[in-house]
Parts: sequence; C-alpha cells; structure tokens
Amino acid sequence: MLAYNGGCLCGNIRYMYSAEPTMKVLCHCSDCRKISGSNYSVNLLIPEAAFQVTTGTPKVFNKVADSGNIINSYFCGDCGSTIWRESANCGPNRVVKAGTLDDSRRIISTAVFDAEVFTRSRVEWVQSIAGVSQRVAG
Repeated sequence: MLAYNGGCLCGNIRYMYSAEPTMKVLCHCSDCRKISGSNYSVNLLIPEAAFQVTTGTPKVFNKVADSGNIINSYFCGDCGSTIWRESANCGPNRVVKAGTLDDSRRIISTAVFDAEVFTRSRVEWVQSIAGVSQRVAG
C-alpha cells in the first residue's frame, strides 16, 4: 500500500496519506509566503479520505480569503509549522505543505507540477515553469 509520512518540525504532529496527489501546485500568494517564510510554497492536494493525523492534535487558524471563502490552516501549536490547509476552493482535499513530508526532497525534486497559482504575486526573479498552467488567482 502506498503511504507517505510527514509531520511538523518538532515531531509532535504526525500524519500519513495513502493516495497520489490529485494536484501538485506552486502557490505564490501572500499567505503562502508568510506560512513558508519564502517566496512560494509547494502544495500537494491529497484526498481527504486518504489523509490522517497519526500523532498529536493540530491547532487551526481560520481566515477569510480574498474569494470570501474560509481557509483553515492546521499547524503545530508547539513549533508553529503549518502542515496543511483546507478551503472550499480545493474541494474534498487537504492542501499538504510538501516541505512537511519526511522525504520531501524526493517528492519535490521529482514533482511534475499541474499549476502555479496566484502568479500575479510571483516575485520578478522567479520564472514560471514551462508547460504548467499559470493562474492569476487560485
């Protein structure tokens, strides 16, 4: 059975999922910048039914997005790592932050992305990925 594991920086929150991502997305929005402390985030949309928290209880922060939808961010209350997000825009998927995977290097380095979103916010020196859908909004 396919199984990927991950967790927060301190290890108090652990998760696993058992399905291939429905999408692999680079996001350039201001939320992802703040969450990642970088210029964009690498996100894997994982079917809700295939995702489970195996250790700990994440905290949740709710925010109203520009679209008017609520975005729920799930994070570790001890180290602050955002692990996944949920919103109506993503359907029945968890938007897992790829950097929280135990083997994130393998996943990120071999990823074939489906889309880049919020490209209007992309920093000028980051180039678009050739052949990948470019969406101004999410």
